[in-house]
Formats: sequence, C-alpha cells, structure tokens
Amino acid sequence: MTEDSVVLKGHDARLPMLRKAQADAKYREMTQGSVQRLILRLCIPAIISNLVTMAYNLADTFFIGHLGTAQSGAIGIAFSVMTILQAIGFFFGNGSGNTIARELGKHNVDRAGKLLSIGFFGSLLCGAVVAVLSLLTLRWLVVVLGSTSTIAPYAVEYLTPILSVSPLVCASFTMNGQLRYQGQSALGMYGLVSGALLNFIIAPVFIFVLGMGIFGAGLATAVCQSVAFMILLRMSLKHAVIRLSWRQCQPTVLLVREIMGGGLPSLVRQGAGSVAVTCVNIAANPFGDAAIAGMAIVMRIMMFANSMIIGLGQGFQPVCGYNFGAGLFARVKAGYWFCVRLSTAALVVMAVLMWFSAPHLIALFRSDPEVIAVGSLALRIQCTTVMLGGYNMMSNMMQQTMGKTGIASLLALCRLGLFLAPAVLLLPHLMGFLGVQAAQSFSDVLTFIVTIPLQGRVLRSLRIRKEKG
Repeated sequence: MTEDSVVLKGHDARLPMLRKAQADAKYREMTQGSVQRLILRLCIPAIISNLVTMAYNLADTFFIGHLGTAQSGAIGIAFSVMTILQAIGFFFGNGSGNTIARELGKHNVDRAGKLLSIGFFGSLLCGAVVAVLSLLTLRWLVVVLGSTSTIAPYAVEYLTPILSVSPLVCASFTMNGQLRYQGQSALGMYGLVSGALLNFIIAPVFIFVLGMGIFGAGLATAVCQSVAFMILLRMSLKHAVIRLSWRQCQPTVLLVREIMGGGLPSLVRQGAGSVAVTCVNIAANPFGDAAIAGMAIVMRIMMFANSMIIGLGQGFQPVCGYNFGAGLFARVKAGYWFCVRLSTAALVVMAVLMWFSAPHLIALFRSDPEVIAVGSLALRIQCTTVMLGGYNMMSNMMQQTMGKTGIASLLALCRLGLFLAPAVLLLPHLMGFLGVQAAQSFSDVLTFIVTIPLQGRVLRSLRIRKEKG
C-alpha cells in the first residue's frame, strides 16, 4: 500500500466525524442564535437568488418584447411549462428539505443524507419524463395552454431547447432548496446567480447578433440552466452539511412518503400556478394577442415583487424546521411573526411604487399602447391586495415546514387554484376583460379569509405543545 493510499484512507475515515462536527456546529447556530438575525442572514441569499432568477426571466420578456406582440405572448404560454418544471424541483427540494431540517434539528444526520439523495435523483428522473412527454406533444401542448394561431409557432421555438434540459432545470431547483434547508442559502445562490448573469450576456447575442430570434432566447436559457446545475452540483458534493451521494439513495416507503408529504404543498402551489396561468391565457385569448401579452408581463412583474417575500419565507423555513425539530416552539413563533410584519410592510411599499409607475413598467417590456393599457390597469388592481400575500405566504410556508401537509396543501391550492382559476374563467362573463384583470385580487382576498382560522389553529397547537413542555 502506497503512502498516498494510506493518506486517502485516513482522510476517508475522518469524513463522518468531520460531517458530524459540521452538522453539530450548524445545529447550535440555528437553535441558539438570534431568530431575527438568522432569518435575515439566510433570506438575503434566497432573495438575491429569486430576484436574479426573476430578473433574467424578465430579461427574456424585455428582449423578446422587441421582436413583436406575438412573441411576447409566447412567453406567457411558456410560463405555464416553466412553472411545471419548477413545481417538480420544488416538490423534491422542499419535500426532502423540510424533513432534512427537522432531522438535523434532532441530530439525525444519516437519515437526512438519505432524504437528500432520494430527493435529488427523484427530481432528475421526473424531469426526464417531462422532457420526453412534452417534446413529443409540444405543438398540441402550446395550443392547449392558450396559444393563438400566431403565438403557437413562437411558443414551440422558445420551449424546445428549454425542455431538452428539463432534468437539469428540475434538479437545480431541488438542490437550491436542499442547500437552503441545511442553512446554507449562500451556496444555492452562487449557482442560480451565475446562470442568471450569464443569461444577461448571451441572450441578446443569441437573439439579435446571431439572428436566432425567440429560439435564441430559449437556447440561452437552456445553456444558463445547465451551467447553474453544474455549479449547484459541485456545491452539493463538496461543501454542504450533508453530502449528495448515489450510495445514500436508498428509497423506502417511509422516506418516500415523507418527501411526498413535505413536497405536496409546493407541488400543489406550483401546479395550481401553472393551471392559473393557463386559465389566464385562455380567458385572455378571445381579447387578442395584446391581452395575452399584457397579462403575461403583469404576471412576470408580480412574480418579481413576490420573489422578495418568498425569499424572506425561505430564510424562515430552515430556522422553523431546525427549531421545530428541536422542540423550541417559542423560537418558531417569534420567527413567524417577524416575517409576517416585515413582509407586509415591504409589500405595502412595493404596491405604492408599482401603482404610480404601472404604465412605465409595462412599457419597459412592450411599447404597444394597447398592451400598456391592458397591463397598467391589471397591475394597479393587483396592487390593491398584494400586501395580503405576506400573511398568506408566511403561514403557508410555516405549515409546510412543520409537516402540516393537509393544511399547507389546501392553502397552497386556494390562491392559485381553488379561487383564481374559477375566478378568471367566470368573472369575464360578468365584467368582460376587467374580470381577467381583477381575478388575482379576488383570489388574494378569499385566500386571506381562509388562512386566518387555519393558521390560528396551527399557532394554538404550538402554544399547547410549549405549555406541555
């Protein structure tokens, strides 16, 4: 045996001890540090990741807006498909991540490692299935999602390269979530931000310089998603609290059930989002390409605003998971109310800014006067209720992280599925296109009303468990 092999063997023997020490240090940090400071430190990388990711989605909308109204409408159609890919990634990332955080709070590092690996390889497999099925039926699919005859060819061009790397897209979202639940949001940020910054550079080159049009925008997104995947994979293999490993991928009925339970609210939320976007496109279809394009731009702008609040919730979730697993329920409640207050205040400020700058925001993406008129009114209507999202989102994220699958899934379904989809299909019959523009606000109010008693029940259960000790 050579000296090098002896050193390697000794290094390998120390790995479990090093990982345990790292996990113990992270446990102390998550359960003993100031809750507010922990959330702020963890949410900043998550917010940056969300904002940059949304920024490069908006960059596509901006660049493609210079090609024509039909091409802008194609982005709205593609948004439904991208939401499905995110849903798969979030399902496995949050499904494994929620339980990972609780298991690390209980010092169960080995079990957390199995959940991590099952979640990663599961997302790769499901992404591959979606890629094959979608590419085989793409022309039919974009019509079902609400394309007009002029928009459909552009939607196919844009989606083809993106769907070709679907497994990598899904796995990237999964790894980002898993790193975040380990209390390492910064590692996930590096991968997503690197891909996003690259997109800002190559998208205009592909679209305009190389003359590839909307196909170039899709190809640039596919390349950037692949780069983000490689960076995130390296972070997960080398620097995470628990390392990604094929040998740890040992699915059992119990582990798979825990991932499904933890991920179901995310799957419902994202799946309902895809259905809602499709319903918006279908409802806007009779009013023409400008209506579809205007609503597509508004949806992107609102997602950009909400991404900051989601990032705050993502900073809260690992703190919630660790402390709930450790039985520190007072810290869970303190973190929750801190996030509700902060998110509501931020949304009020954003609502005021978006109200007064609505026409200018829409004009950034499409100068068509009809698109600006449609989008400005829709954006202003949504500004009247967007501040309710702070309470709605934080409550839903808390329930999911605590393993309250039923309540979390119901509330995830309410805003985008149970209320928005019917509203956007029924209100136009009563109010014309104004019904399409007002449907999101209608859904926000109803979701807030339903959330109040359900979240009150969860908070009471925490108080009772704390009193019992």
